[in-house]
Amino acid sequence: MNERARLAALTSGLLVALLAGAMIGPYPLSVAQILAVLAGEASDPQAATVFFNIRLPRVLAAALVGAALAAAGAAYQTVFRNPLVSPDILGVSAGAGFGAVLGILLGLPVMAIQMLGFGFGLGTVALVLGLTLALRGAGHVLVMVLCGIAIGALAGAGISLVKLLADPEQQLPAITFWLMGSLAGAKRADVAAALPAVVIGLAPLVLLRWRIGLLAMGDEEARTMGVEAERLRLFVIACATLMTAAAVAMAGVIGWVGLMVPHMARLITGPRFDRMLPAAILIGAGFMVLVDTAARSIATLEVPLGILTAVLGAPVFVWLLARGAQAWRA
Repeated sequence: MNERARLAALTSGLLVALLAGAMIGPYPLSVAQILAVLAGEASDPQAATVFFNIRLPRVLAAALVGAALAAAGAAYQTVFRNPLVSPDILGVSAGAGFGAVLGILLGLPVMAIQMLGFGFGLGTVALVLGLTLALRGAGHVLVMVLCGIAIGALAGAGISLVKLLADPEQQLPAITFWLMGSLAGAKRADVAAALPAVVIGLAPLVLLRWRIGLLAMGDEEARTMGVEAERLRLFVIACATLMTAAAVAMAGVIGWVGLMVPHMARLITGPRFDRMLPAAILIGAGFMVLVDTAARSIATLEVPLGILTAVLGAPVFVWLLARGAQAWRA
């Protein structure tokens, strides 16, 4: 199957996932009802309200979060030349989580909580990069990763402290549910707020995907091809961090998507970043829509997204490890 056929098939799968997400829920909608609502000819006003105010914003938010986390994971794995890297390696998820739970503790409105999470996520990675530059030595990438682990641990300690200080009846449940990831309160304003950050972070990755792919060959090889490896690596990290912070600020901490989806894309397209990135974006968007649809459908109470992604991601990750071990022994 050539590249165009693969992208067409993945795009079709995403459209099916979006349609399923729009149809399935406590108030089910048929295809005929959705078409009537889109055409402005719906006989049931409740169907139009559910579609435009609840179902459509949530489906779009899930697709946006999935695409952002998958693209960020693919970018991180390429620039660090490590397939086990995920978008939160530099502490962005922990930093955004700390900012958001601090906003909940202070009783801020939802939009302010999201903006605080977004700002803390970016600030955490900026601190990591600053420490890396200050400590720069022979192991530049290794120092960056270790600084990310350290700052992420500090942010995690801050989250624990906030949970200790929070009101156990109102604030603590909200903090716990947010940290497990959810799109239950997603609205059109949330999608509109996160979309610019995701587009600003994603567009350079798509436009520079061929150059970014050269980083997987090593810095020396990339320089021989005319690519300034250090500058490009920092630029890619900044773009991926921007997308991750926006996704975490809107949906909470959702693990495994940025780690698992790039591997799924590689199985379809191969290791080349320029081919893998578009596939990862489409797979991530569709996967997140289906997971969110399941989260609000499989039980009376909504299941946090982080639980479902872990349940799905852990077995897939073990399978990928087993597959890699078989290939190594062969």
